[in-house]
Parts: sequence; structure tokens; C-alpha cells
Amino acid sequence: MNGLVKSSIAMAALMVFLTGCGGAEDTSAIPTPLPTAAAPHETPELPAATASVPSTSGATTVAAKPPAATIAPSVPTALPTATASVPSTSGVTAVATKAPAATLAPAAPTVLPAPAAPAPTAAPAAVSEAGRDSAPAMTGADASYRPVSLSAGEVDDNRQWEEYLEYFTEHQWLPVHDVDVSERYIITVQGSDGRPLPNALVQIASGDATLFESLTYANGQTLFFPRALPETGGVESFRVSAEKDGAKLSLDFPRGAETDWNLTLDTTASYDSGVPLDVLFLLDSTGSMADEIDRIKDTLLSISARITDLPSQPDLRFGMVSYRDRGDDYITRVFDFDADAGRFSDTIRSVEAHGGGDEPESLNEALHVALNAPEWRWGDAIRLVFLLADAPPHLDYPQDYDYAEEMVQARKRAIKIFSVASSGLNPQGEYIFRQIAQHTMGRFIFILYESPGGGVGTPHNVDEYTIERLDSLIVRLVEEELAAMYE
Repeated sequence: MNGLVKSSIAMAALMVFLTGCGGAEDTSAIPTPLPTAAAPHETPELPAATASVPSTSGATTVAAKPPAATIAPSVPTALPTATASVPSTSGVTAVATKAPAATLAPAAPTVLPAPAAPAPTAAPAAVSEAGRDSAPAMTGADASYRPVSLSAGEVDDNRQWEEYLEYFTEHQWLPVHDVDVSERYIITVQGSDGRPLPNALVQIASGDATLFESLTYANGQTLFFPRALPETGGVESFRVSAEKDGAKLSLDFPRGAETDWNLTLDTTASYDSGVPLDVLFLLDSTGSMADEIDRIKDTLLSISARITDLPSQPDLRFGMVSYRDRGDDYITRVFDFDADAGRFSDTIRSVEAHGGGDEPESLNEALHVALNAPEWRWGDAIRLVFLLADAPPHLDYPQDYDYAEEMVQARKRAIKIFSVASSGLNPQGEYIFRQIAQHTMGRFIFILYESPGGGVGTPHNVDEYTIERLDSLIVRLVEEELAAMYE
């Protein structure tokens, strides 16, 4: 097939795709996001939702009041307080977030300039051959969805644990907030039928002191990192308790013997109707994303359509938080969860890339807002965040939140975060993105690009991965979360 024919076919496919997505942006159709409710949740162990005032501009801008200092986390047993809102006079809803209590300082992170990201290298031999531009057109069940150009790989650092610890050790010189995960225990809670129990409350204690508590993810698991807590230095065993639907069990586990702690409760999980599924996209919308923001929006449109049509028919809601940086026209803009996929598609189309300036962005604040401002469902819901960005957070801002504390809070609430690295993410950003994903049992996902010498590759420190279209990869990961509840 000669170049002219290929070009004609490509142009025809593009016109069909634009028609299917609604053509050019129609900002008049952008929905006003749902106001965040102030009503407390039914589960007392979970944080209260943010309150806000309805906006008249089609978005909610969250201006978070930061804590007293940017410092690395401890893991307090007290759950975070709710946020309060104040009316804005600028046509948007400004949510002033109550600052969290001060946390313990990090282990003296070295503040060094982040090195420039190396040029992408060709994919290693273990990588599949399908490249970004050679991703096959969808057929069969996928025929109604238009192919998108973005392709990606992913790694599960909790599964490839030894490799991650090696990476973790070799890159601690980077300017990051160090959270010691070198001692890790996987806690699994299952019912009497052997199936996982999601959203079970797990508490870990030593003597009379509760050291940590969290909810379990869809697979019935959560993680515990004793060395991240200063009070565990001389502890030789831990009492682990799990509770769900009135059933409770406590067991003692010696430290350092087995790293898998299993508890079986005298209850079972039952899902007679669609599982509640909240999916939130946390999207960097600064100017550096301009070169691929349209392709990312196309990918998000495909994702929302395909998840909506999953055979398991989850009780699905989508939400979005877009963020920029201090000094831009907004820092965070919140579109609360919405069950209307068409309206959410209009929300996606409304995002534009502007602002930024320097390389790091206000990811610390954006992550705090994403966990606290939207009206997350609790009970037996699955809660997922997909962070799509190309820059690390500012670690030099005074009066800022701390990504390392926010990832601990996400794990406590069983909010799983999948970090998606876009073009130009430097080594500091990779380290932080992998920290966030590993800590919340998510995956580190990276968009792939052509290398100067040909082929598809990534500058990131990963060895073995397969290549998938980004939308297909994310849909597969969502399907895995749903399937875990029926194992």
C-alpha cells in the first residue's frame, strides 16, 4: 500500500473518530459538577466528605489551606478530619481545606536537583513487539471503540518486590520523601468461603497501642510497613485484628517470620447487584502536557465508554480533579463523581492545558484534594485513582501538603492509585510515582514513545513489560479489581 493510500485511510479514520467523540469541543454542554455533600458517611471509621458550595462556572476550584510545614509522614491512628467550604466571589466554589496535624519529619531527605531524564531507549527483548503506531485496530467485541494512539507498559512493584527494593535502595539519593518500606507484610482477610473480604477494617497493635489501621482492597489485602513507624523499633510481635459485618478475629504474628499474614472471618461477601465502583482521574493540565493532552482525553473517553460496557455491569461513577500549579488561574478543579457517562465525557473534553512554568507542579495539594473533596462511596465500594502527569510535585513550597502522607491516607481508606507517567517525567518523578502506586497496591504505568534509533521504549527503570494501548491497559486493570471480589 503506497503512502498516499495510507494517508487517505488515516484521514478517513480520523474523521470517523472525531464524529464518534462528538467532533469539536462544545463547552456549552459541560456539566456543572455535583456539589460535594457535607453529610457524614455511614462507616464511622472512614473520613467525612468535603462540604462545598455549588458553583455557577461549571467547575469547583479547591483552594486548599495547607498544613504548617512540608514534612514526611508518620502514620497516626486518628483518621483525617473533614474539610469545610467557604463561598467564593469569583464564580467558582473555593474549598478551604482544614490543615492536617503536623507529622513527623522525614529522615533528612537530600535536596538535590533532579537530573534530566535520559532519552527513551528501545524496548528490551522481553517487551512485546506491538508498538504505539502498530497497535492493531479493534475487532469483534471492541469494534465499536475507535483505536487511540497512546500505548503503555506497566509494572507491579509489589509483585516484583526484590527488584523494587533494589531500585528503592539505589535511588534514595533523589530529592524525595523517604518512607521505609523495606520491611513489608501483606495482610489478607477472607471469608469462611475462601473469598476475599474487601473493606474489612484491619488494626495492628503492640500491647495496648494501636499502631496502624486500614481497610482492605478488593482482593482482601492491605500492607503494613513497621519501619515507617518510629514506635515499632523494639516490637517483636504484632496483634492483627480484622473486622467485617460483625465478625471479628485477632491473631498474634511474630515479627520477621512470615511476611504473609492471613485471617479468615466467619462471614462471607455477597454482591447481588453491581459492585459500586468509583473511578477518579487526577490529571495534570499544565502547559507541558499540551503536546499530548488531546490524545489523553481521547483515551479517557475510550476508557469511560469501555468500563461502562463491562459485562460485570458495576455501579459506576466517574470523577476528575485537574490540577496545575501555584500562580496559575487555578491549582485544583474538582468535577465530582457522576453516574452519567455522557456528561462525564463532556467534562473530559473541557480540559485544556495551560500554565505551569517550572517543571514541578502542585501534585501534593492535588493528591490531598483528590482524596478528600470528591464524595467517595464507602461500604463495599471499589475506589480507584488514575494519576496522569509528566512532572513530580513541588517539594520546596512552604505551607504545603505532603504526597508521602497522602499515600498513607489513601491506603488507610483502600483508595488504590495507579500512577501514569507521561512524556518527560524525570527520575525524581518516577521514584515518587512508584512510591505512591506501590504504597496503595496500584501499578506504575508509563506511556511509551519512539526512541531516536527506532522502536518503542521508555527511559524508566523497568526491565520486563508488555505493550498495550493505554485505554486497554487501564480497562484491564479495572476488570482485575472487579474480578478479585469474585475469586
